[in-house]
Amino acid sequence: MAADKADLASLRIDKSKREYSDTNSGGGRKWLVILGLLVVLMAIYFSGIFDSLFSPAVKVQMTRATLQTAAQTDAVLTASGYVVAQRKASVASKGTGRLVFLGVVEGDKVSKNQIIARLEDNDIRAQLDEARANLKLQEAEVEIAENTFSRQKSLLDAGASAQADFENASAQVKRVKASIDLAKARVQAAEVALENTRIRAPFDGTVLTKNADVGEIVAPLAAGANSRAAVVTIADMTSLQVEADVSESNIDKIRPDMDCEITLDAYPQQRYAAYVAKIVPTADRSKATVLVKVGFRNYDKRVLPEMSAKVLFLSGKERAAEPETPRLVIPQSALVVRDGETIVYKVEDEKAKAHAVAIGDKFGNFVEITAGLQSGDRLIDTPAADLTDGSAVETE
Repeated sequence: MAADKADLASLRIDKSKREYSDTNSGGGRKWLVILGLLVVLMAIYFSGIFDSLFSPAVKVQMTRATLQTAAQTDAVLTASGYVVAQRKASVASKGTGRLVFLGVVEGDKVSKNQIIARLEDNDIRAQLDEARANLKLQEAEVEIAENTFSRQKSLLDAGASAQADFENASAQVKRVKASIDLAKARVQAAEVALENTRIRAPFDGTVLTKNADVGEIVAPLAAGANSRAAVVTIADMTSLQVEADVSESNIDKIRPDMDCEITLDAYPQQRYAAYVAKIVPTADRSKATVLVKVGFRNYDKRVLPEMSAKVLFLSGKERAAEPETPRLVIPQSALVVRDGETIVYKVEDEKAKAHAVAIGDKFGNFVEITAGLQSGDRLIDTPAADLTDGSAVETE
């Protein structure tokens, strides 16, 4: 019994272990809270993946709000081309020599037959002086020959001279007259050679480029390695037209005298009334296009050769002369009506965002936007019926 009591008395509760157990129990609760939060976050994450898997982004095509005129929206065809002077010349010399005078630079206006350059002509002038002197000599000889002929004729009539002397005097007159004709031809040849040293403008125009400088050798075909052929290039600025390539498949839409509208890339806000001047009757087999020449009805000095241009071939004649102000338009296919409100969809952060707009006049497949958009805004074209505000989209 004493031993049993001793064993019972030895039984004690270790308080330090109890405190440790309590502490360990509190830490476990914290870990449980953290674990629960992780589970919730993972559930949210995987639910997003689930939604993306079963609700993928809708692929959409985009269009753009642009400033256009009524003529632009109603054009039957659009083509690109360049402004080309229909009368243009690279002015060269017919003779060969050193350039001693050049009286024009780029941009100068010239008139027909104006001397714009001159070659060295000292040797030609010397030849001309010699030819003129020889002509005077022959003209003096003819007077002597004619006097001799008159005397021989009188003597022959009086029987005081032989027939042979009379015939020799007559032949001498003819010989001297022929020499005069030859001397005149030589004078004319020298004058032509002298004229060939003068380079004249072939028509009224404007100097586009200067191809030679004073001191350089000029030859008709630039036969030498260091010689020049053309001295200047001039163009008739009243003959400007736009040459545009039109696809063979669309050439049936073009007709002579068809009204057009020209817009230069340099001045996109300026519109020029125009017309189809000529459809060149041949095709370019490498590009499958036909060249169409479009003439200006009127234009200003800002229009220059080789400028790039766009040509609108218009369906109606009245539009070409109308002074129109460009309007903000979009394709009608970009408009939808939701709950009685006209809206368009933009793409923001890969989601469709609805924007209310106010519409104006309609031009073919386009409609004017009077409020709600700006030029350049990108919109969803032909939005699906189930597309809503906030739908995930992917642009093509």
